[in-house]
Amino acid sequence: MHTLLPELGKTPLHEDQHRSFQQFISSLSPEQLAWAGGYLTGLVSKDSSLSSAVTAASDGGGSADITILVGSQTGNSEALAEQTRRLAASRGLKTVIKKMGDYKLPQLKAEKNLLVIVSTYGEGEPPDNARELYEYLFSKRAPTLKQVNIAVLGLGDASYEFFCKTGVDIDRRLEELGATRIHPRVDCDIDYESAAEAWMDAVLTELATRVETKPQSTGLSLPSFPSATSSAYSRKNPFPAVLLENIVLNGRGSIKETHHIELSLEGSGLSYEPGDALGIYPSNAPDVVDALLQALHFNGEEQVTVDGKDTTVHDVLFRHYEVTTLTRPMMHKYALLAKNKNLEQLLDDKHKKELNDYLYGREIVDLITDFPATNLSPQAFADCLRKLPPRLYSIASSLKQHPDEVHLTVAAVRYQSYGRGRKGVCSTFLADRIGEDTAIPVYIDRNTNFKLPADPSTPIIMIGPGTGIAPFRAFVEEREAVGASGKNWLFFGDQHFTTDFLYQTEWLRYLKSGVLTRMNVAFSRDQQQKVYVQHLMAEHSSELYAWLQEGAHVYVCGDEKRMAHDVHEALLKLIASISGQDNAKDYVAALQKEKRYQRDVY
Repeated sequence: MHTLLPELGKTPLHEDQHRSFQQFISSLSPEQLAWAGGYLTGLVSKDSSLSSAVTAASDGGGSADITILVGSQTGNSEALAEQTRRLAASRGLKTVIKKMGDYKLPQLKAEKNLLVIVSTYGEGEPPDNARELYEYLFSKRAPTLKQVNIAVLGLGDASYEFFCKTGVDIDRRLEELGATRIHPRVDCDIDYESAAEAWMDAVLTELATRVETKPQSTGLSLPSFPSATSSAYSRKNPFPAVLLENIVLNGRGSIKETHHIELSLEGSGLSYEPGDALGIYPSNAPDVVDALLQALHFNGEEQVTVDGKDTTVHDVLFRHYEVTTLTRPMMHKYALLAKNKNLEQLLDDKHKKELNDYLYGREIVDLITDFPATNLSPQAFADCLRKLPPRLYSIASSLKQHPDEVHLTVAAVRYQSYGRGRKGVCSTFLADRIGEDTAIPVYIDRNTNFKLPADPSTPIIMIGPGTGIAPFRAFVEEREAVGASGKNWLFFGDQHFTTDFLYQTEWLRYLKSGVLTRMNVAFSRDQQQKVYVQHLMAEHSSELYAWLQEGAHVYVCGDEKRMAHDVHEALLKLIASISGQDNAKDYVAALQKEKRYQRDVY
């Protein structure tokens, strides 16, 4: 049952109304809840007196003293913003959360206390919904911000060269514009919880000395809708799912190995929406751990301490720490122990190209082998490593079609480099090492920036080559389940028609039934000249533009470095060819602002 209302003593509803409303709300799906929220907001906006009362109640009777400005690609920054808001409220601080994509840029100069929580994805790129604000800050139109207090929390992945670059850039630029930093910027790796919570505590403690705190209001308060997950299980407390199906989707002769994975969520209370991801905590491959122990000259039984608990170094490397991916921070920590001049030279700022070349295709075992450390203790080595982070996979199913189940489309990563066999940590964990009795720690990672239109009559265009097809299987299943009348157009690509047409039987069934309006496919290796999904977009540019003019939403899922970039350029070109070159960028920017162009890229 959804718990949407405050305690009875804090609501204007009488007992019977409260009971009836709770019963009604608990019967609604997340999509229906979203519609109901919009409908109630519309009613409120028509009555100015009610609107004023609601606005006052929502911020404690006056305007907020603190603005939390959030930029997110997948939703982690938004979750941290909400956590910051709750912590602030518990301390009597009034806050308001504003998404960068919806933020009125002139408002920036009117802020007093501004907390920025923003992620970086790919090679130093800002999130799609933060790009307009990012460009505004670095333009001539950016205002002087001498009256603004700021604190910035950046999210990123230390395995990338431009770690947390968006947060770094915004933090420095706000200071250049005159803002006062009230707490040093914190850059969080993918294991971000502890660092983020420490930042929240420190920033809000400082703000409490600058801002008048007030007790919580007990007046009118509209309910806030729940997240997709109403469950005791979460990122910090994952659910032990079990395997239902593991099917290889590729045909014999394919060089690819793509698995369709079905997991049971029965008894978890977990729910999700199309566009969300499943977080999985894998363990490391035993042979990878053994190779690392051999390179370190450890027997595996040495004792180390992790989070205050004693265990063996083998257990630490198998369950707790990242033992493959090389990151710059890890290399710097190890260099202090190894005291190797060649390694220190490689890490010098003058040798960035050499370092990038070294990082490409190598893993931690290569670092240990190439730059051995004498008298290295197991504890000292463990302290160099980062926690084994969860891996996120786009969910490939609709909960309405598959109750108590979640489906994934997983490409098993295996390759050779520098004389060693390599494999993806989680992809091969799922492909090779889970059986029917294996407990797989999972949680739902909600992505509010990759969602179907609220209006089921809206046409949608889905572009997802390879495993990028996963969320679109969920989209189409959902549209079928709710009887959506909107048209659905799918672009899919892979290497060969005969071996790599993922979910071919399902797509043909959807085409026959009319659920899928049209589908265009590109199999790059079936002809001499390679053909990709962006080529199909150009081929059908007139029809694509017509769909956009009808209000269609465009969704892209897959590789950020190549495919997503090429698709974006193809979209710009086709719009420019029809509406004019000068108009294309503005047109696409408007699509993004209206949430009609959404990307789930990695």
